[in-house]
Amino acid sequence: MSTAKVKRRVGKYELGRTIGEGTFAKVRFARNSETGEPVAIKILDKEKVLKHKMVEQIKREIATMKLIKHPNVVRIYEVMGSKTKIFIVLEFVTGGELFDKIVNHGRMREDEARRYFQQLINAVDYCHSRGVYHRDLKPENLLLDAYGNLKVSDFGLSALSQQVRDDGLLHTTCGTPNYVAPEVLNDRGYDGATADLWSCGVILFVLLAGYLPFEDSNLMALYKKISDAEFTCPCWISFNAMRLLTRILDPDPTMRITVPEILEDEWFKDGYKPPEFEEINYANLDDVDAVFKDSEEHHVTEKKEEPPAAMNAFELISMSKGLNLGNLFDTEQEFKRETRFTSKSPAKEIISKIEEAAKPLGFGIQKKNYKMRLENVKAGRKGNLNVAAEIFQVAPSLHMVEVRKAKGDTLEFHKFYKKLSGSLKDVVWKSEDDQDKDA
Repeated sequence: MSTAKVKRRVGKYELGRTIGEGTFAKVRFARNSETGEPVAIKILDKEKVLKHKMVEQIKREIATMKLIKHPNVVRIYEVMGSKTKIFIVLEFVTGGELFDKIVNHGRMREDEARRYFQQLINAVDYCHSRGVYHRDLKPENLLLDAYGNLKVSDFGLSALSQQVRDDGLLHTTCGTPNYVAPEVLNDRGYDGATADLWSCGVILFVLLAGYLPFEDSNLMALYKKISDAEFTCPCWISFNAMRLLTRILDPDPTMRITVPEILEDEWFKDGYKPPEFEEINYANLDDVDAVFKDSEEHHVTEKKEEPPAAMNAFELISMSKGLNLGNLFDTEQEFKRETRFTSKSPAKEIISKIEEAAKPLGFGIQKKNYKMRLENVKAGRKGNLNVAAEIFQVAPSLHMVEVRKAKGDTLEFHKFYKKLSGSLKDVVWKSEDDQDKDA
């Protein structure tokens, strides 16, 4: 596989699979061809950025984030631009999402939940001290590194259109409803720091309870529960943890506990170790300005090659937990927002089989080369479920198919994939051991 061609190259980076998507951006795995270092590259559409008048905001956020080198925040390395795209090169975190850990294993022991919460507060406090607010904190945006340490992703980049008005408050309603603070919903302006702390409180509740404190299928009923801070702690949560949760989830932002007060809280302080890291006083910001210059001398070179994209061993290993390649070939994968299977069928046949399986489930299908976008015509809990599928060539006669949620509800995606997998049994490759088990 060392001679396999990559599908796309941006400057010195070889781009691989898509690992995340949002309203304004797509995130792709990449490798620095000079050092071999894995990175994640966030790709923004320049036309959308200009249309929404987000240039100054993005410049300010990126410039600030380049000065942040904290052990619990995903690092920004550099920024590049082409004629149509903006590329933000980020630290690649290999341990998956905290969301997956909760879904797969349920609620955590208090000492484990406390350790993650301590790291979350460390990250939030540091970024707030530099005027950066996240505004979309939730377990899906909390990643884990290879050592199980928490890393906040998208800090300062998730809410690219935020605006602070003359009153010093933010006025854009954004974020995931279940984690959003009451003052964000009432549209009278809010403080980014206290709103982030509310989201931290919801996350702590989820870690300890295994479910959301505020949940309702009716959006207005959900908003009322949040505005009234209407929640009940389960009996297994300790009194001290319960007391801290109550102080964080205070619907009045002026009465809500602050970070300095959290750092002095009895439950929080148990086993607490302040983070050790070097402060950055200077970062080269030339690339931030160059991104928006029209001159071609500032544009990074993009090269494309014909799909299906070849996946080299380096990239294959990066996708596998603990460098154990076995789980890539396991059809009984744990519930995640993405899943993969391998097939010895030709790529075109796999595309046809997915299309045949998805149409009866009510999905409209868009195809381009060896990528597919499936969209459910019926809206679910979080809008229309969008599913992206892409085929990679692992070896001349072996393909890996990645199926992931691009938009919509994760539980709905899980149900969809279970139905889909039942229709794809003929194309999923099984080892001799798996065949023996089925027999």
